[in-house]
Amino acid sequence: MKIEEHIPLLENILDQWKVTMGSQYQPYKNHVYRVVNFCLILHECTQDDREKFIIAGCFHDIGIWTDNTVDYLEPSIEIAKKYLQDQGKEQWSKEIELMIDQHHKIRRYRDSQYPLVEVFRKADWVDVSMGIRAFSLSKNDIQKVLNTFPNLGFHQNLMNLAKTELLTYRRNPLPMMKW
Repeated sequence: MKIEEHIPLLENILDQWKVTMGSQYQPYKNHVYRVVNFCLILHECTQDDREKFIIAGCFHDIGIWTDNTVDYLEPSIEIAKKYLQDQGKEQWSKEIELMIDQHHKIRRYRDSQYPLVEVFRKADWVDVSMGIRAFSLSKNDIQKVLNTFPNLGFHQNLMNLAKTELLTYRRNPLPMMKW
């Protein structure tokens, strides 16, 4: 297993959100690096697959900061679609939209037309659960990725945001979750 510690595309995409994210920039960037590395370990990638994982990774939670909400899936999807349009990669929009929309799905994503969606979902769950949900990854590989890209309070920030938003979304306190 080789951990990718510097991914220029990831750096370029996220750099434009540095001011918007403020103190949460580095914790989020580390989260994206962890998710992308877990994707690359879980799935033998073509160059296109790799790029899709990087793009979805960069944008999957971005709406938290751009729209200041835990109901961030739709804003994140819209920003990703705009990026893909600007890059002339609109043909990837549906798959990346699904990767973002389904990344907190509790159960397996089953549409075989888009296998990267399930890989991305698993990778995010590995990170969010800090390796408790390991899927087919070894504890050793998970720990190496976690050690390479420290959490820096990312999960605590999400919990704090969720507590704040709980009053807003009383009937659906975790609107990003899907069965």
